[in-house]
Amino acid sequence: MRRLLVLLVLLGLALSLGGCASVRVLDAAQPEAPLIYAGTRLDWYALQGGCCARERFGAEAPAHPGLDLPASLLLDTLLLPLAVAQELGISLLIQGGR
Repeated sequence: MRRLLVLLVLLGLALSLGGCASVRVLDAAQPEAPLIYAGTRLDWYALQGGCCARERFGAEAPAHPGLDLPASLLLDTLLLPLAVAQELGISLLIQGGR
């Protein structure tokens, strides 16, 4: 139970430090950007010293990609069915709220 609490605190910290990479990439909505595990890939790209995150993903990497990586991995896993459907061209008619 204590490990779960620590994990949740770290995930919350990662999300609050400059924004989650998954949210950034999906919010950018760049046509050529990857959708499947997009935030995880952006974090990994930044950790490997990638030079052109905005051109490749449509968004800048978070300031601390190592801290953001677990949160992005979790969110990308939760969004995986939607990302796969989008990549396959299946229209789910999902729109943002107002």
